[in-house]
Amino acid sequence: MGLFIIVNHFPDNRYVVIEGNTRLQIYRDFCKKNIPGNWTTIKAIVYENLDDSSIHSIRLQAHLVGPREWDAYAKAKYLDYLANTLHMPMNELVSYCGGSSKAAEIKQMIVAYQDMQKYYRPLCSDDSMFNIKKFHGFVELQKRNVLEALKLHGYTKLDFSKWMVDEKFSKLEDVRRLPAILNSKKATEAFFKINSQAAKKVLAVEEISPDSLKDVPYEMLAKELIKRMNEFQMLEIMYLRTDAEYEWKLEILKDLVDGVQLVIDEVEK
Repeated sequence: MGLFIIVNHFPDNRYVVIEGNTRLQIYRDFCKKNIPGNWTTIKAIVYENLDDSSIHSIRLQAHLVGPREWDAYAKAKYLDYLANTLHMPMNELVSYCGGSSKAAEIKQMIVAYQDMQKYYRPLCSDDSMFNIKKFHGFVELQKRNVLEALKLHGYTKLDFSKWMVDEKFSKLEDVRRLPAILNSKKATEAFFKINSQAAKKVLAVEEISPDSLKDVPYEMLAKELIKRMNEFQMLEIMYLRTDAEYEWKLEILKDLVDGVQLVIDEVEK
């Protein structure tokens, strides 16, 4: 299977696993339960008397940028531990994680983790309610325009965490739409009454007002639409194909095709 663990051999002859504890425990469990196979030995890379800095470097390389990545929340938790408990210098932490291009991302992940612990966790009655998948929403929260929108409209990170608990975001990426939602009275009402999906439908109507387009010649609208279609991304096509929230957009496109074809048929008679 190619599985191996990484071990640190100390001068007092202790062998301590620094990466691969889960794999080692699986082997031990299989051995204890007499599962068929050879579970008495496991491949290992053994280092001699590594210092703490080297150990953290190995773990970061294995789980933050390596083939066995931790989930985003676990990454952020470990980064926060290194930065704020062990007080590892940020430039050293950044160097382990891929260089200066990762600096902003690392800082964002650490603050997002801290916000979850400070504001979101106390709102959860027990650990079963604490959903680490919400972490991606807290990462989106760190964007400057989102934070500014909250402050501008009199909301706080605690309010945001309550919205997370109340499942107000139908998708976590909808957090990035908060500025537009909060800037619209009707969209805000829909957000609080239902969720972000309902708020986005209100925004779609407001952002594409028929009154703002009625005086634009149809050939100019057609040219712009052709340009948009040529720039279509596969991600948008995937959403149109699979996401129920995008059904109304697909229906509009189908109606457009039918309408244009009707005109062309009349012209070519």
